[in-house]
Amino acid sequence: MKNKLEEIKNNIEKITINSIEELELFRNKYFSKKGILAELFEEFKQAPNEVKKDLGKLLNQIKIETETKIQKATDNYSKKTKKKPTKKDKTLTIDKLLSGVRHPLTKVEKEIINIFKKQGFTVSDGPEIESDWYNFSALNFPQNHPARDMQDTFFIDKEIALRTHTSSVQVRIMENQKPPIRSIMPGRVYRNESISSRSNCYFHQVEGLFIDKDVSFVDLKQTLFSFVKEMFGSNTNVRFRPSYFPFTEPSAEMDISCLICGGSGCNICKHSGWVEILGCGMIDENVLENCKINPKEYTGFAFGMGVERITMLKYNVKDLRVFFQNDIRFLGQFIGE
Repeated sequence: MKNKLEEIKNNIEKITINSIEELELFRNKYFSKKGILAELFEEFKQAPNEVKKDLGKLLNQIKIETETKIQKATDNYSKKTKKKPTKKDKTLTIDKLLSGVRHPLTKVEKEIINIFKKQGFTVSDGPEIESDWYNFSALNFPQNHPARDMQDTFFIDKEIALRTHTSSVQVRIMENQKPPIRSIMPGRVYRNESISSRSNCYFHQVEGLFIDKDVSFVDLKQTLFSFVKEMFGSNTNVRFRPSYFPFTEPSAEMDISCLICGGSGCNICKHSGWVEILGCGMIDENVLENCKINPKEYTGFAFGMGVERITMLKYNVKDLRVFFQNDIRFLGQFIGE
């Protein structure tokens, strides 16, 4: 496979894009869902573990080279197709200046924070560049867990990465604060994912942590029920599904009835009528021990939600990419909110 990757890399370097049509052909050939890169990543999954490191590095170089070539060509032809600005009549009256508007992600994140503040949660923050200990090891991630793979995480070196969740802040709190602990951790996180209507390589999370004596799953459910009812309305249906997370046991995912299609089915809810909004569970004893908290004396729960997902549901937005495009036509819809 290594020879194949090197040959593809050399071919990409030699390619020149001379028109918009050639740009689209190149994009479809390498970057479509059934393109060469998608096939290579599928083939990479079957490679032996001992060669994955070298193959992954080479595969990542091919991806970067392809993205760079597409971006350069896109910038080049967008400049050529720009229309010359029309002359303005200087005698016309000045347009009325519009007031600024808070970004919908900022608005919803603040609303989430305020809801949990009412329940007694404090707000905590932490660094976006984290060590393996805070991002993985202390949270009970096995050495062979997929999240430790470079295809899922942006690594700076072997021990340092851009944080994949704000759970790293939870570890810092547990190491430096004695129970009872009740805090939420809003912030930006990074994952090596393709950009689509449902995912991005960076997004925003709000995670929560509650540790005290005799904390139970009932406390967790009641906390999240109260959050959903205040955020989405008292008529919102809720369900919990068993799940798996390395740092909680038992674990669950929480769904609400899709507010975009009303439960009839759409691309956001994958035509199921339900949308998963967060993961949660009781903190694993290993995590408490790693942070020097006695699991025989204390128990606790944790949860985490994506701000983009909550915002999409709250404002009936069907493509999260619009949150990052700074299009004034989109942002202008939130004036007065």
